[in-house]
Amino acid sequence: MKIEFFDIPDLVAITPRRFGDARGWFMETWNKTALAEAGLDWPEFVQDNHSYSAPRHTLRGLHYQRPLRAQDKLVRCSKGAILDVAVDVRQGSASYGQHVAVELSAENGAQLFVPKGFLHGFLTLTEECEVQYKCTDTYAPDCDGAVAWDSVGIDWGTDAPILSDKDARATPFADFTSPFQFEG
Repeated sequence: MKIEFFDIPDLVAITPRRFGDARGWFMETWNKTALAEAGLDWPEFVQDNHSYSAPRHTLRGLHYQRPLRAQDKLVRCSKGAILDVAVDVRQGSASYGQHVAVELSAENGAQLFVPKGFLHGFLTLTEECEVQYKCTDTYAPDCDGAVAWDSVGIDWGTDAPILSDKDARATPFADFTSPFQFEG
């Protein structure tokens, strides 16, 4: 397993090892023991989500779930390719407002761990994308929030993504008051 750390604390990319032969390949997408042995002691995941986006340039985000129902996520793309983005919104963090963008695809097998205190979103780079992610809490509509995709200075590679009504009406980053505190 390949593990990549970023300048922004607590964000981690992992790429599980694939074992292939003439039939295809096999990989473990989640192994708590192997990650713990690598020094990554992540909380327990309690919900798995799976999204499908038909058109290219579908943008989902930037989403968060407020405390006390905040979520850590482990995101992977199982069909197609996405630009996966996490924005640090932990008040007191030296990297507040900074983001990481990583290409996740069915081909590269990479995954991004997005901890509590980050906005999360992704843009589909291909048609027919499927994204799966593990969460450390279940969905709580009363704690759900969104920040406008185009208000944080992210180069998405498009000026006209396909958005949900919720994401089209999201709060601009300049008007967002983060409920998260940096604990590092």
